[in-house]
Amino acid sequence: MLQRHKRAILVLTCTVWMTLPHSALAQVAAEPMTVDAIRDPSGPTEHREDPVPRRFPRSSLESGRISTPATVWTRGVFESVQVNVDAQGFNVVGDAGNEPSIAVDPTNPARIAIGWRQFDTIADNFRQSGIGYSHDGGQTWSSPEPNILELNEFSSDPILDSDLDGRFYYYALQPDRGPGAWACYMYRSADGGNTWPQEVYAFGGDKAWFMVDKTGGAGSGHVYARWNSGASCCPGTFTRSTDGGFTYSVPITVPSNPRSGTLTVTPDGNLFIVGGVGSSFGVVRSTNAQFANQSPILDPVVGVDLGGSMSFGAGPNPGGLLGQAWIASDHSGGPRHGNLYVLASVDPPGLDPLDVMFVRSTDGGFSWSTPVRVNDDPLNNGAWQWFGTMSVAPNGRIDVVWNDTRNDATVFFSELYYSSSLDGGVTWAASQPLSPPFNHFLGYPNQSKIGDYYHMISDNFGAHLAYAATFNGEQDVYYLRLGRFDCNGNGIPDSEDIAEGTSLDCNQNDLPDECDADCNNNDLVDDCEITDGGAADCNSNLVPDECDPDLDGDTVPDDCDSDIDGDGVPNVFDICDFTPIGLPVTTDGQPMGDFNLNCVVDLLDYNRFHARRCMSSGGPGVFRPLTCTNVFDFDFDLDVDLKDFGGFQRSFGVE
Repeated sequence: MLQRHKRAILVLTCTVWMTLPHSALAQVAAEPMTVDAIRDPSGPTEHREDPVPRRFPRSSLESGRISTPATVWTRGVFESVQVNVDAQGFNVVGDAGNEPSIAVDPTNPARIAIGWRQFDTIADNFRQSGIGYSHDGGQTWSSPEPNILELNEFSSDPILDSDLDGRFYYYALQPDRGPGAWACYMYRSADGGNTWPQEVYAFGGDKAWFMVDKTGGAGSGHVYARWNSGASCCPGTFTRSTDGGFTYSVPITVPSNPRSGTLTVTPDGNLFIVGGVGSSFGVVRSTNAQFANQSPILDPVVGVDLGGSMSFGAGPNPGGLLGQAWIASDHSGGPRHGNLYVLASVDPPGLDPLDVMFVRSTDGGFSWSTPVRVNDDPLNNGAWQWFGTMSVAPNGRIDVVWNDTRNDATVFFSELYYSSSLDGGVTWAASQPLSPPFNHFLGYPNQSKIGDYYHMISDNFGAHLAYAATFNGEQDVYYLRLGRFDCNGNGIPDSEDIAEGTSLDCNQNDLPDECDADCNNNDLVDDCEITDGGAADCNSNLVPDECDPDLDGDTVPDDCDSDIDGDGVPNVFDICDFTPIGLPVTTDGQPMGDFNLNCVVDLLDYNRFHARRCMSSGGPGVFRPLTCTNVFDFDFDLDVDLKDFGGFQRSFGVE
C-alpha cells in the first residue's frame, strides 16, 4: 500500500553557506580535526559496538524528541531531498543516517527505494536497516513505521537493487542467526518499498555488494553477491541465487579476494567483480555463473592499475573507506557495447591525497587502459576527491560523482561534484558542483565516518543518486536527481510530456499521471480521485479506503474501525493505538509475547516467560501449558523452543 505523508519541507539554497567565509564555516565543527594520513591496506572490519536495542519513535512529537521539517537543499538547478524522515515525514534531531544505497523500479522509474545505516542516537554505534521509498520520482519520501526493516536488529552495510519485474532487494549485514559470527540477510519488496515481508539467509560478510542480472539473457534474475573475507559467516566470499533471491549457493572463494568492490554483468551475461588487491586493484570474471545448471567458475584475477591505491581511515573520513571500487559495463548497442569500466578514489603519487581515477577495457577485461583523472582541479593542490561513485546509462553515458574539498583548504568541508563522459571515458566534462558545502566531521555516531560509499543509478536522461551529508548539522541521507526525468520511458522528458499535453498531471506535482500512485489500478491518480470525490479517505492519508488494510473485510479501513478483527468483542487488537505490522499476532490480534495485555512485548512479559518455564527442551508437539503456547508459540507448532524465544526477542520493545 502506498502511504504518502503531507509534511513541512524546508527548502534551503547554497547561498546560505556560500555567503560565509570558510573560516566561519569551520567554526561549526564540534572540535578541531586534523587530517589523518594513515592508510590501512586491510580495509574496514565490522564490529557490533554498543549493542543496545533502540526504539525508533513512531513519531518525534509523541516520543518527546525534537523534530524539524525535512529539508531540500539546492545548488543551482540541483535539489537534494532528505530521505531519512520519521513516519510523519519530519527530520528527527539527534539521529544519524549514512552509507545509503538506492534501487529504481525499471517498470516504473517513479518508484524508488533507499536504504541506509540508521543510528537512532549518536550516543552509541547500534544501527539498524533504515528504509525510505518514493512513488513520485523522489520528490517526496515516506517510510514504514518505524523507518527500519527490523526493530532492534543490529544491521549494517545496506545494499539495494531491483529486478526486471520491479521487485526491490535489500542486502544487509547482521549478527548471524546461524553458526557464524556475521551473515547477510536478503529482504524483498513487491510494493515499491512499502513493505519487506520476505527475509532470507544469504551468507555474506563485511562490505558485501550484490546485484541482480537484468540483461534478459540466460542469467536474468540471478542474484550475485561478494564480500570481504573479514567479519563473515564462512570461508567463501561469493554466492549466487538462481531462484530470484530465495536460496543461495554454498559460498566459494573469489581468487585473490578483491576487497570493498562491486559487480557488473556484461551484455553477454558474463559476471565481473572488482576490488582492491594489495596496494592496487583486480578484476575477476565468470563466464558460466549465468547458467543455473552449472557451478560458477571464477577465473584468476586480472590486475588493474588505477594510478594509486584504495584508502581507508584518512582525511575527510577518518574512520572509514575513502571510496570503494566500482565496475560497470556498456549495454548501449553502440560502438562501445560491452566495454568495461572501473573507477575509484585513489591515493596517487604526488601531493594530492586522493583523486578520482578511471580505466576501461575493450577486450572483455583482459587488458586495461592508462588511468585517467576525472576531477579537473589543479594538480597537487592537496584537495581530497573522495567517495568516487560511477554508473553507466543504457545509452552508454558514464556518470561519476564524488565529494570534493577543492574549495576548502582546511579540509573541513566537502561539496558534491559531478562529471560525465560520452566517449567511453576518453574525455570528461568539466566538473560541476551539485550541493552546498557540508562539514563532513559533524554527527559522528561514535564512529568517525559518514559511511563508506554512495550509490547511483543512471538512465538515458540523467541519474538517481543516494548520498549522505550534514546540511542539518547531523548526518542525513539525501536523494538527488541529476538531469531530466522520463518516468514513462517514452523518450520524452516528463516536463515536456506535461507541457505539450502528451501526459496529464492532475495534481500538478510534475509527474505524469500514468506514473503516479494508482493503488486500485483504475487509471485514476489516488489523491486526485479523493479530491474529486470519487474515493473515500477516512484517515486522510491520501490513499483510497479500498486500498487500506481491512482485517475484518467490512470495507472500513482498520485505522477507522472500532472493531478491527470483526469479532464483536473489544480486545487488544481494537484498543491498542497501533497495528503490529510485520509482527505475529494471536487469533484475536494480541501481539505474540504480550502476556500482560498492555499492547507491547516488554520486561514484564520477559519475566513471565521465564517464571512460567515456558521453554521446552523437546521437539515439536511437546505439550506446554496453554498460557505459554497461546502467547509465546511464535511458530505455532505447539512447542515453545529456541525459535520462539528468537521471535520473542525480535518483538521485545516494539511499540
